[in-house]
Amino acid sequence: MESQTVIIDEDKLDYAAEVMRALTHDLRLQILSFIDKNKSINVNKIYNTLGLEQSITSQHLRILRLANIVNHERRGKQIFYSINYDYVNGVVNDISNFLSKI
Repeated sequence: MESQTVIIDEDKLDYAAEVMRALTHDLRLQILSFIDKNKSINVNKIYNTLGLEQSITSQHLRILRLANIVNHERRGKQIFYSINYDYVNGVVNDISNFLSKI
């Protein structure tokens, strides 16, 4: 089998690690699952339905926003969240491609 040189962009790898950390937390996965079922949902509905504290929910949503996993949109006084499917699918494909080369 031929040996391949793998070029690693450390900045991209660090960012990918942050995205993976954001995706591997149980509570964030629960929040993402709830958003996925509802397509677009306001933050109040998220924490009330899941029985979470508002501050905890906001902290986790902030992490997901910074990792570009969720989109947010203000409608009046409410903030609605949806999953950034294009980005998440791109990250999954990039990881798969990377793993296929090692």
